[in-house]
Amino acid sequence: MTALVTAFGLVFDPYTIFVILLSALFGLFVGAVPGLTATMATALLVPVTFFMAPVPAIASIVTATAMAIFSGDIPGALMRIPGTPASAAYTDESYAMTRNGHAETVLGADLVFSVIGGIFGTIVLVAAAPSLAEVALKFSSFEYFWLVLLGLACAVIISMGDTVKGVVSLLAGLLISSIGLDNPAGYPRFTFGSIELLGSVGLIPMMIGMFAVSEILRYAVTTEEHAEMFRKQIGNVFRGMWGLCKQYPWSVLRGSALGTAIGALPGAGADIAAWMSYAMSKKLSKTPEKFGTGHVEGIVEAGAANNSALAGAWIPALVFGIPGDSITAIVIGVLYIKGMNPGPTIFINNPENIYAVFIVFFLANLLMIPLGWACIKAARRILDVPRNVLMPIILLFCVVGAFAINNTLFAVTVILVFGVVAYFMEENGYPVAPAILGLILGTMLEENFVSSIIKADGRFLGFFERPIAGVLGVMTLIVWVWPLVKWLRSRHRVPATA
Repeated sequence: MTALVTAFGLVFDPYTIFVILLSALFGLFVGAVPGLTATMATALLVPVTFFMAPVPAIASIVTATAMAIFSGDIPGALMRIPGTPASAAYTDESYAMTRNGHAETVLGADLVFSVIGGIFGTIVLVAAAPSLAEVALKFSSFEYFWLVLLGLACAVIISMGDTVKGVVSLLAGLLISSIGLDNPAGYPRFTFGSIELLGSVGLIPMMIGMFAVSEILRYAVTTEEHAEMFRKQIGNVFRGMWGLCKQYPWSVLRGSALGTAIGALPGAGADIAAWMSYAMSKKLSKTPEKFGTGHVEGIVEAGAANNSALAGAWIPALVFGIPGDSITAIVIGVLYIKGMNPGPTIFINNPENIYAVFIVFFLANLLMIPLGWACIKAARRILDVPRNVLMPIILLFCVVGAFAINNTLFAVTVILVFGVVAYFMEENGYPVAPAILGLILGTMLEENFVSSIIKADGRFLGFFERPIAGVLGVMTLIVWVWPLVKWLRSRHRVPATA
């Protein structure tokens, strides 16, 4: 109880509230501008958090990302351009509603059900994370090895696009994670005589490059014209929202639950949650023929899913140090910098800070109602900001932020190199998220494997002898082998039908 009281004091400190409000405005702006993602907002905030205490630092990221995921729906509804990838699943549906004269309804649904989904995900986070932490205290290197391997497998399999390209991206991330001295043997690997590389490739500069600089490059080479915007006056966006809650209660619950579950899977995140939730809504709807014509049902379900996924992604990040999405991948770096090392002991060593994070989640979602309403009203001005002015300013922030991490130009080189690499990867269909996950989890995977093989005296069966390790091991092998089995079966069927 003392820790909870302390947590409320930390969150409702005037400085923290000021940081939350500024971060909310920043997140709303970034999300509403097409091409600027919630992940980019997080990456840009990281250098700023160096000068903050732990709670304001984490609060700024939580608030900005929650706001950005919602406000990404606004340009989708008004311009048919999703502000963030999480909004892309139902952009056509939203714009069709706007063209049919229901702009207030679609924007109201985006706002209200984002809040409901966010609160649902936060409740699950508060309930599940401490319980999982108690179980995780029983984990040894065997369990962590299988858990990391399972997380890497899930990240590749559920990522959208070609699975083989996802594996290539993951292996590239694992290779990068092996650079430097940070390995069980303490031997310099792949440094090529560079002193800077002895400390490995920095996680934060690499992510700023892959998520922010790559988007700037994409804008620089894009010749698409600015889309026409819906410019009629938007009225009361809250009218009819209670009626939608009563009409689609199962859709709201389904979207919130699926979003939280997908968010908790390593490497998934709000993007995949929204697509899967929209597809499920159409499949289970009593009127699937209305989808694509401007039907609100899919927006209700997917809108709840993408915000609930944000909180869900924090469950593995806090309990196991395994990121649920690209945003929590960056957050894990911030947690380490602030001395809040993720893992089950964080609930014992820093309970007041964890409770403060939970409170911030609730506060951010509740603040979304008035601030989101204001953002909808101001949408025209936000969307009219010239991107040829905005992008150079963002690049300047990226360069200054990277330099501020270690006061070295090497970090600036890292963001520029990986920005170019990420741009070419995505242009050729290689997802970036598995590479980031490989970089973060590569060291953990190697350390736990080496520790386990020593404990097992070189016996591979030793990895299955502990009950939890055995279950995780079998699950991991099934996840890795199942795609190969499906491929072999499909190859076997083709000659039979020929």
